[in-house]
Amino acid sequence: MIVLGIDPGLANTGYGVVARRGGHLVALDGGVVETAAGVAPEQRLAELHGALAALIEEHAPDAVALEDLYFGQNARSAFAVGQARGVAMLVAGQVGVACFGYTPQQVKAAVCGSGRAPKDQVATMVKTLLGLLAAPTPDHAADALAVAICHCNHAPLVQALAGMAR
Repeated sequence: MIVLGIDPGLANTGYGVVARRGGHLVALDGGVVETAAGVAPEQRLAELHGALAALIEEHAPDAVALEDLYFGQNARSAFAVGQARGVAMLVAGQVGVACFGYTPQQVKAAVCGSGRAPKDQVATMVKTLLGLLAAPTPDHAADALAVAICHCNHAPLVQALAGMAR
């Protein structure tokens, strides 16, 4: 199983590609798609679309896992994150790849055992779980890898429950 994890954002969208090989998780790719602040939003979203489409074409994931929106106190940034998340879902839908959403608390709990874990602990656990030499940077890339790990760990349960519903 190959999962493309995405930490959506208009300025910075983190991505992480994780494969389950036997009983181990392996990082295949990770980084950040950055768009320039001075560019019109529709152009930034088009740029994000192209970058995510290229990642899906390159890695042929079985699933796309997205971090759900966290509204916090800034509605303007929540809208931008929602637009970026929508672009990621569109790209996956265009090629028939299923999308799954996880709250930040679910991701942190899956990776660290606590939904309240700080960002540095998430990055350290991603490093450990994927056998990396160093914690991934920047935070958006680490978060995206964590989302992919979360889905890799939840996917067998999701499949089992889907089989029971039939």
